[in-house]
This record gives sequence, structure tokens and C-alpha cells, in this order.
Amino acid sequence: MPETIRVYLNQRAVDLPAGTLVAEAIRLAEPQLSQSVESGKAKVTDGRGLELPLDHPLTNGAILRIIVSSRRGLGDSPDDDALA
Repeated sequence: MPETIRVYLNQRAVDLPAGTLVAEAIRLAEPQLSQSVESGKAKVTDGRGLELPLDHPLTNGAILRIIVSSRRGLGDSPDDDALA
């Protein structure tokens, strides 16, 4: 089993430790979006556009896309969009 896997996150190749979960991949490769994903303001989809759970283990060649919602709820400030 290889020690690292290559995944594609928002069209960028990233080498990660084998067995990395979706949430860990976001924290390592896109830390500025990690809070948005974990709070539900953004979602992670695979190459087909299907939403992935944050505890999903990644395999070599996985394609991930982070989609940030532009909708605002009550109490959200416009500064929240700075993460997008």
C-alpha cells in the first residue's frame, strides 16, 4: 500500500497520506475553507457532483470540489464571504 495518495482538490493536485478523510484533506490543502465546510456553509462534492461526507476516506485519484454557498442566514455578515 502506498504511503501517499494524489487527490485533486479544486483542480489542484495534492499529495496526502494514505487513508486521509475528506475533512482532513480540506484542513491540510485548503485550511481557509475548512471552517466553512465544517459549519455547513460549504459542501464537498466528488467529480460527479455528488456530495461527500466529511468522514469519507479518500483513494488515489479522487476529485474533490468545494462549493461555497452564497446564501446568507440571519445573523450572517458579509465578511463571511471573504472565505470564499
